[in-house]
Amino acid sequence: MPVQTTLKENVSIALQSIAGNRLRTSLTSLIIAIGIMALVGILTAIEGIKQYTTDAFSSLGANSFTIQNRGSGINFGNGGHRKWYPSIRYDQAQRFKTLYQLPALVSINLDITGTAVAKYASQKTNPNVSMTGTNENYLQTNGYKLALGRNFSAQELEYGAGVVIIGDEVKNKLFKNEDPINKSIFLGSNKFKVIGVFATKGSSAGFGGGDRLCIIPILKAKQIAPMANPSFAITVMVNSGSALDASVGEATSVFRNIRGLNVAVPDNFEIVRSDSIQQKLGEQLGYMTMAGFGIGIITLIGAAIGLMNIMLVSVTERTREIGVRKAIGATPAVIRKQFLIEAIVICLIGGLGGMILGMAAGNLIAIQISGKFVVPWLWLLSAIILCTLIGLLSGFYPAKKAARLDPVEALRYE
Repeated sequence: MPVQTTLKENVSIALQSIAGNRLRTSLTSLIIAIGIMALVGILTAIEGIKQYTTDAFSSLGANSFTIQNRGSGINFGNGGHRKWYPSIRYDQAQRFKTLYQLPALVSINLDITGTAVAKYASQKTNPNVSMTGTNENYLQTNGYKLALGRNFSAQELEYGAGVVIIGDEVKNKLFKNEDPINKSIFLGSNKFKVIGVFATKGSSAGFGGGDRLCIIPILKAKQIAPMANPSFAITVMVNSGSALDASVGEATSVFRNIRGLNVAVPDNFEIVRSDSIQQKLGEQLGYMTMAGFGIGIITLIGAAIGLMNIMLVSVTERTREIGVRKAIGATPAVIRKQFLIEAIVICLIGGLGGMILGMAAGNLIAIQISGKFVVPWLWLLSAIILCTLIGLLSGFYPAKKAARLDPVEALRYE
């Protein structure tokens, strides 16, 4: 009971002191708030971006990998450019689909353009529609679902029919509330019949273009492709993540044979796993998190030094008060606790303001770059603990100095 009473008295005295010095308290809390805002703001922004990228990559199709003719990373030894290998021909992609025997779905894809204009009657889209040629497995290997209509038929794929499955944004732009199925649209100068509409995927798919995607049969894409020697990509989706390593190994062996490569010749193609890009990006975000944490800590060190100086000034200003308290029976421990509690309360006031401002600033940054709104509970809890530690560390020396004051000298102080 005496311990609880002493604690309540110390908290009460600390709050009275804070209320009596509002300007000093406000400035000190502002220093702490800026430090916490920098820490929480940076980490909130990174957390929002991290959640966005997780959703984006999960929408690309789980447990899959893609065989392509270009490297996925920057080759610094080649002037900072990607590696480019010989094009993957259509017949090579078809042979792979036939020869690959492991249980998996295989889609053959050809990106025609990302700046097509879709037209229907008097309506047309902006020149930002993506046009891709593919086969019946594209929906599963890339994580799409149909909201209306159907997938390509075997006959349409075999003869390269002029049919198309359009994205939700294209459908809304061209058809409003009209049913688009079996209506004819133009993509560029080519006419297609709409047989399906993708379910909306929002901004996560393809980093913003998922709802502006139109897919056509791969053979039709081969016929209208503007490139003289287009390179096809092969996406393979296996049943489980545990089979991914074995599937990549088998795919490498099969495609090396198709390319006619002997043992001594390195691969002239690249296999990119769906999880490898996410892992690399996760590593980069991890480095950004550490950098953000470092910046926040440096800011808070400066705030802690400022708090310590202000608390030392407070001790000097209240020397007579300390002398009076000691004269009526306050022990050094009680005086020490009073100043420590005061420092912690000031830190928590500043920390609360810093957390609110930091979360708002961090989410604003994340949303501006297509991130998600998040409440970083872990970082908020960490900020509260950090504020308490800063209060203890910053207030320790001033509190120790106050506790050691001689009561007689303190009472004589002017």
